[in-house]
Amino acid sequence: MVATNHPPTNDRVRNDRLPNDRITRHGDRVPAAGPAPGDGPSLRIGPLVVDPPVVLAPMAGVTNAPFRTLCRRFGAGLYVSEMVTARGLVEGNDKTKRIGEFWPGESPRSIQIYGVDPIVVGEAVRRLVAPDDPAAAVDHVDLNFGCPATKVTRKGGGAALPVRRHLLRAIIRAAVTAAGDVPVTAKFRTGVDEELLTYVESGRIAQDEGCAAVALHGRTAAQLYSGRADWSAIARFKEAVTEVPVLGNGDIWEASDALRMVAETGCDGVVVGRGCLGRPWLFGQLAAAFAGEEVEPMPRLGPVVDTLIEHADLLVEWMGHDRAMRDVRKHIAWYTKGYPITGEVRRRLMEVTRRDELVELLATLDRTVTVDPNSIRAPRAKRSGRQKVTLPHRWVEDRDDPTPLESDLVVSGG
Repeated sequence: MVATNHPPTNDRVRNDRLPNDRITRHGDRVPAAGPAPGDGPSLRIGPLVVDPPVVLAPMAGVTNAPFRTLCRRFGAGLYVSEMVTARGLVEGNDKTKRIGEFWPGESPRSIQIYGVDPIVVGEAVRRLVAPDDPAAAVDHVDLNFGCPATKVTRKGGGAALPVRRHLLRAIIRAAVTAAGDVPVTAKFRTGVDEELLTYVESGRIAQDEGCAAVALHGRTAAQLYSGRADWSAIARFKEAVTEVPVLGNGDIWEASDALRMVAETGCDGVVVGRGCLGRPWLFGQLAAAFAGEEVEPMPRLGPVVDTLIEHADLLVEWMGHDRAMRDVRKHIAWYTKGYPITGEVRRRLMEVTRRDELVELLATLDRTVTVDPNSIRAPRAKRSGRQKVTLPHRWVEDRDDPTPLESDLVVSGG
């Protein structure tokens, strides 16, 4: 089902019957919109019950509070913030604080952090779970050990960090210790490249150090987002990590992909990234699929346009009109991908500077047209070519060195 209403006020954004009320602290009796937990497969991450077992992957510049709010309207799941840096949190960097903010009333509050120093990561987690304002405490912390960006790997972070297994262990231990009862999870890639695979050992370390769940993207850092994700690696990961839930990530474009991944790999849940860009209703389709219900087809352009306008209005409310109109342009490209729209209209849509201009242009479109089925699985957002991964000096030669680099990222944003 696609939401067609325009965005409500702040109070209604926070208090509408959003599907996220199905994810609760284990034991809480909170009314659920739709089927109750237990009707289909569910996922437990520490005290959190995630039903259906679907997690939104952190994506820089995308998974902010407006996008998470919109996704929750379509289906339950765990919705993770953009990645923020541990050092930025500890040093009070303004951009980091802004990226890590939640909409008042957003629950559960899930955040992903990146860091290369156990002391800094531990302090960042402590501030997240026990801030000065108790109402701002997070409910879940995810550790990023999968980012392939050069600015991250060259500092020994992201997908580079599992190479240093003792440092990886120290960081996870520091985070879990600081988190107390708040669950900590970790997300990995299969390795740096095909010659340096790290995922099996990393998963076992995360399990041993108290992570509540682990996730694996079935690609190396060198692959970026090219080719097909290796689901057989997710199956091997599941075989190696037996005491905590395992989530699979990579190439979930349709609800049927999630069911197939679970069936083929034995994973306990799925992490959805690029497949939901411009398609927040994918979470409703996933919820239906996991509940064994009929999955609604991709919407006609009319509901897509209504949802795009709602998304734009949420962005305006969150970041102000002018910035929102710049930010929404990438979403416009994703929402309209595969629909028959002339090149001239697409060009004008990508140049909008005012909300009323956006609405007027969208009103000229034929709301009855359907999407090209071949576009559903077309790559979105991330560049798909391979890369040579940049690592710190002697990073591979000294794999057992537990010493973090002196320099670390301060500014967040992926």
